[in-house]
Amino acid sequence: MSKKGYSRPGLFGTVNHYDVNGKKIGESRPGFFGGMNNYDSNGKKVGHSDPALFGGMNHYDSHGHKVGSSRPGFLGGVNHYDKTGHKKGHSNPGIFGGMSHYDE
Repeated sequence: MSKKGYSRPGLFGTVNHYDVNGKKIGESRPGFFGGMNNYDSNGKKVGHSDPALFGGMNHYDSHGHKVGSSRPGFLGGVNHYDKTGHKKGHSNPGIFGGMSHYDE
């Protein structure tokens, strides 16, 4: 398992995403009904995430096709799955807030 990046809270409910070297690679902004709209580093919308049944989030590309899901994990972590349900990685709470992301 290798660290692939991290996310930190931003202003007004946004979440900033960074690669392992600290370069900003995207941002998520609050959407309607508890979802998030996802943008790349240039500000282009690349998808959205909506709350799933029983917790977690379903993730969609910019065309509305489901590309994966995230479900609550152990000790505040989150497990990530592809569209077929295979585990692809996990995120754990970071030392200074936010989440650290790892691939399986």
